[in-house]
Amino acid sequence: GAIPEGTIDSELFGHEKGSFTGAVDSRKGYFEVTNEGTIFLDEIGEMPLGTQARLLRVLENGEYIKVGSSKVNKTNVRIIAATNVNLLEAVDKGKFREDLYYRLNTVPIFVPPLRERGNDIELLFRKFATDFADEHRVKPIKLDDDAKNALVKYRFPGNIRQLKNLADQISVLEMGQNISLETLNKYLPQERNLPTLYKTGSDSESGMNERELLYKILFDMKKDVSELKKLVFSLKNSNVSSGDIINENKDLFKDIDEPFTPAESKPVLIESTTTPYQEPINIESVRNIDEGTQDVSHELHFESLSLEDKEKELIIKALRKNKNKRKNAAQDLGISERTLYRKIKQYDIEKQ
Repeated sequence: GAIPEGTIDSELFGHEKGSFTGAVDSRKGYFEVTNEGTIFLDEIGEMPLGTQARLLRVLENGEYIKVGSSKVNKTNVRIIAATNVNLLEAVDKGKFREDLYYRLNTVPIFVPPLRERGNDIELLFRKFATDFADEHRVKPIKLDDDAKNALVKYRFPGNIRQLKNLADQISVLEMGQNISLETLNKYLPQERNLPTLYKTGSDSESGMNERELLYKILFDMKKDVSELKKLVFSLKNSNVSSGDIINENKDLFKDIDEPFTPAESKPVLIESTTTPYQEPINIESVRNIDEGTQDVSHELHFESLSLEDKEKELIIKALRKNKNKRKNAAQDLGISERTLYRKIKQYDIEKQ
């Protein structure tokens, strides 16, 4: 993983003089140097696909070709490979060759992360503290019972390196030998509350990037809002009880933890703004109020949630306010005059 992609073939298989810019001499690769020995390939999951094909040839036939050469060389090495990624997932994503995975997977050894080792964490901490004490000729630090429990429960995202660094850090900075829970907490980084990932419903969605997932969530929300609007109109215009209509649309409430039980229908009371207030008026019975010279219609109006409609509405208001002076309207909207002109053309807005 630490070898640059452009030079990894040269490092593993060697190269001939003049095979590329800077190749002033021939060089032996790792497979030639370690013939009849063992080679350890760390972070095998980071290997480029082209190099994976050449490594597969070494594993199958013990043959390799140096960079810039046409001569086939033989080698006999034992390969030990390590990785911290799930190679099967990498195979599914096309980042690792399937044939190479099964060729390497002869004797698999799974090393669990530190957080899954239970009481081994406290034993390893004592070991590191003792090593530090022996090196610097001081007495080793000791944890009390509460500190031990907290240490074992900690997740250690940095694994064994983080634990060793923690033991060294406390040994250096603390004056006393006995370490309490309060003291230990000063050196344990607070675990971050990571955001919950949106769970996709099918394997085809697993390859979505963050932007695509956000778009999907927004479209799902828009769909739910549209369905709710239809439901409200049904409740307003239908003679069927609200409970029956809601029961027919249970899918809209499937994510609610507690079962939804619609409350008993009650009339909504409003106050008339055109006549002196006398008593609450039932909206269900109000349609037109005749005052001799004026009819007042009470209608339910649902505001549009479309971003384009809102944008168009704001542009029209800004143009009216500034008497169609686009420069001033653009300043009020916080956009350039060119952008405003493009939006006016896009929404086909006439002079206001």
